[in-house]
Amino acid sequence: MKLGFFTMPIHPLDKDWRQSLREDREAFLLADELGFTEAYVGEHVTDKAENITSSIAFIAWLAAATKHIKLGTGTINMPNTHPAAIAASVAMLDHMLDGRFILGISPGGLLSDAEVFGNLDADRNAMFLEAINQVLDIWAGKPPYDLQGKYWNVSVKRTLIEDIGQGIVARPLQAPHPPIVVTAVAPFSKGVTEAAARGWDPISANFLMPAWVKSHWPKYVEGCARVNRAPEPANWRVAKSVFVAKDAATAKAYTTSPDSPYVYYYHQLFTKLKRSGRLELFKTRRDQPDAEVTLESICDKLIIYGTPESVADQLLAFQEEIGTFGTLLYAGKDWKDRELGRQSMILMAEKVLPRINATAAGSST
Repeated sequence: MKLGFFTMPIHPLDKDWRQSLREDREAFLLADELGFTEAYVGEHVTDKAENITSSIAFIAWLAAATKHIKLGTGTINMPNTHPAAIAASVAMLDHMLDGRFILGISPGGLLSDAEVFGNLDADRNAMFLEAINQVLDIWAGKPPYDLQGKYWNVSVKRTLIEDIGQGIVARPLQAPHPPIVVTAVAPFSKGVTEAAARGWDPISANFLMPAWVKSHWPKYVEGCARVNRAPEPANWRVAKSVFVAKDAATAKAYTTSPDSPYVYYYHQLFTKLKRSGRLELFKTRRDQPDAEVTLESICDKLIIYGTPESVADQLLAFQEEIGTFGTLLYAGKDWKDRELGRQSMILMAEKVLPRINATAAGSST
């Protein structure tokens, strides 16, 4: 198992934005130092708590300060930006990172973002597909491009001066394009099947019950089979809310107390998903009544915490429940206590992961 990092950080509304941005950046730098293989950051324009507004801009801030870790958008919400802007920005970022870039994409899930960009009532899945198709066509094609779509057109036919470079959209360093991943946030996600058929890979979200995370692997296999692609568990990334402390009492207090950043995180998501009619993500069975879904039940099922030994055992049990996957994405939270937040990541990399992999190696011999 490899270890990565994924954060759509949810910060207290009254926290100084400069402090939360600095701490979010510090978490990525720490992940690089600790040998995390990859790290992703989300983006939202209209959320005071989830306050990273551009994953591309944030990663650009990290580019020169990181050495080995691959950095990914988690995700670019494709309907909210013109495909040409995405193509050009991603191409530059891939060069800034010397090819250490992973392109994470989605239709976007925050309804207030959709409203502010004017696509709340639109078919955002259709917009998502048109946008990524146009991005890939720009990179694969040549000016004047002349791409005609339902939502966007891309052409420089009237203004192209090719001999001086005018009208040319840059290509990424990685050919034909950076690796593409999609976030899977629904049970039995059809999007996972379609992504696999296009050579893309899934990230299972950290706010899905284990039964729904488990449902993603058969959908991935289905998509791979469609194009005779070997379904590799190494390509499946699973995000999980984890907190590791040196003692069990500290771990429990930091993750379960009323002012816990972990409880705050799921309170925010619970409120948003309940309001938008998407409580199914937090249900343990599809016919479970909404009234049975509580913040306490969500936190109990979705947060793993404890000492390194306990967390390793819980993660091994989680993997046994959902199936083998390649990369565990440690889900970042607000650093209510900076030292405990850093310590958890350090213990995860230096104590928990080696224990997991040693156990897995022992069981395979």
